[in-house]
Amino acid sequence: MIEKNTWVRINDVLLQPEERADNIPEDTKAVPMEFWTKGYLLEDANMGDPVKVRTKAGRVVEGNLVEVNPQHQLDYGKLVPELLRVGEDARRILREGK
Repeated sequence: MIEKNTWVRINDVLLQPEERADNIPEDTKAVPMEFWTKGYLLEDANMGDPVKVRTKAGRVVEGNLVEVNPQHQLDYGKLVPELLRVGEDARRILREGK
């Protein structure tokens, strides 16, 4: 049992393939349109249960419970060393008024 107020990830299908727009690519149209979001459980639940969560923005959203304490898994590709200094350079330029 996953307790109320636990940070979780939910998922649900918004549109089945036959409900999708005609003007989208065929490979896209062949699969359901899904949503994924994270929030705090509003009631105790088990994995896979339909649940309601409160997101960080305060919205209440319904979906199926798929993950407990989800981690951020971001990958923007290889490091571009020049980008490491962008923030510093921008602040320096603003301070100097150039």
